[in-house]
Amino acid sequence: MRKRLGIDIDGTITRPDTFVPYLNKAFQLSLTYEEMNQYDFNPFVKVPEEEFSKWFMENEPIIYADSILVDGAKEVLRKWASTHDLYFISARNNAMLDVTETWFSKQELQYKHIELIGSHDKVATAKKFEVDLFIEDKHDNAVAIAKECNIPVLLFDTPYNQDPIPDGVIRVYHWHEVEKWVENWLK
Repeated sequence: MRKRLGIDIDGTITRPDTFVPYLNKAFQLSLTYEEMNQYDFNPFVKVPEEEFSKWFMENEPIIYADSILVDGAKEVLRKWASTHDLYFISARNNAMLDVTETWFSKQELQYKHIELIGSHDKVATAKKFEVDLFIEDKHDNAVAIAKECNIPVLLFDTPYNQDPIPDGVIRVYHWHEVEKWVENWLK
């Protein structure tokens, strides 16, 4: 049976360490991915929020265009594209749609729809597209989606999402584990 899968982009299909080299270069840091123990970058860069926001907006298209696909994601997503409807739902600003679609094309990834909502609150969008399952890397998003949409959420394990997880949120470590979990869930 064809399912609607809601899938985040950054840190889920792209490597969660993507931003680290950009932050290190721009702010003269020696930050490692393992030290990124929270989702927000501001505490790490130690510059005023306005300055960081300006830097982020200027560099966002470059970072997204060059993002590296996570190992295993391409194979699993390609397989799913023929059996499920893939809805990519991201907090990216909608101004990044062309960059995002170009990246998907370069990666040869198919999708039913890409929705860039410009905010981390994905519950309304998950409900709007009636997704049956969600794949995410941000802890509070995963918890809210699982609770408010009453669907399973697979949470990719990262240093920045180590808070305890409730029932309905399943911690996963790689795309082949996600694929197996979804296969079992479909049975």
